[in-house]
Amino acid sequence: MSDKVGPRNWRRPLLLRPDNFTPSSRTPWGGRRIRERLKAGVQLQPGGPVGEAWELSVEPDFPSRLADGPTLDEVLRADPALLGAEAPNGSTSLLVKLVDAADDLSVQIHPADDDPQLAADESGKPEAWYIIDAAPGAGLYLGFRQGVSRQAVETAIDEQGDVAALMSFVPVSPGDLFLIGPGTPHAIGKGVLLLEPQRVAPGKRGITYRYWDWNRNYDDAGRLAPNGQPRTLHRERALDLTNWEGAMDAARIDRLSHRAGSAPVDGPASLEVLISQEGPLRSGVFFVQRLAGTGRLELDAADRLRSLTVLDGRVTLDDGQTRLSLSRGETSALPACLGSLHVVLDAAHAVICSLA
Repeated sequence: MSDKVGPRNWRRPLLLRPDNFTPSSRTPWGGRRIRERLKAGVQLQPGGPVGEAWELSVEPDFPSRLADGPTLDEVLRADPALLGAEAPNGSTSLLVKLVDAADDLSVQIHPADDDPQLAADESGKPEAWYIIDAAPGAGLYLGFRQGVSRQAVETAIDEQGDVAALMSFVPVSPGDLFLIGPGTPHAIGKGVLLLEPQRVAPGKRGITYRYWDWNRNYDDAGRLAPNGQPRTLHRERALDLTNWEGAMDAARIDRLSHRAGSAPVDGPASLEVLISQEGPLRSGVFFVQRLAGTGRLELDAADRLRSLTVLDGRVTLDDGQTRLSLSRGETSALPACLGSLHVVLDAAHAVICSLA
């Protein structure tokens, strides 16, 4: 291991700091459920709304830091055994966020990893959404409806019309999952709280292009202000990336989603696969599991770094040498070199994310 991270043994479940929040000026749509609900039992400094908590991240702008040490990226680069199959990349491509939308997010799109216009320090950003909570009537905007043309979207943007009216709106409930691939226009609607695994190449920044931001203006602090300035849009780039042949009809939405239902926290300990190459929601990018209930179970070893985020109750991990107990709002990085883990759940709801 490098001198920078010291001679400690990091080959164990690693507790990450719970306060890797992005500034409110970056997420003016942010709410209070991350700080006041999910992380109410975690020792945090007082503060205002939080739009995003980057639970597991090696991205340069908002890297995760271990609760008792250096950044996660420093530790992973010092000991490739922690990475398993990702060791040749030097670090992990897994990025996991909590997102709380008190207002609608901008309508946006992500490029593919091999997009020729990406700069050397930029990456595509395929992502998945796991719905934690949703206000009545809340939902997502996924793709443009059948028959919507590029010209219609251009006109709506240029005339400050309602771009969202051209999109498919999908009501959501806790336990719903969605896959968001490159070329898919999307926006998280107000009232939605979700967990979001993404794939972003190590050392690079995942790129988002905005079509439209609800004709809103902001002051220098990122607050809504009628006399302020709009956020930067990327109209032509977003339109060029749009898959105009892939209208988001009901059948396509069904293929890209899975309704797993609320986590059974009152039942016996259970481990459920939500996203994998075989289903129930099929993806060659992500592998997502859900822990729920009370009791003991075994978590099999994996050849990739994983995140485990506790959304309710308590989860205790035992690798045979160390024990780590996590409460609601805390995330652990599980190194690839670990064997199977003994897991004890106490009225728990947790989600495990890794790359496929």
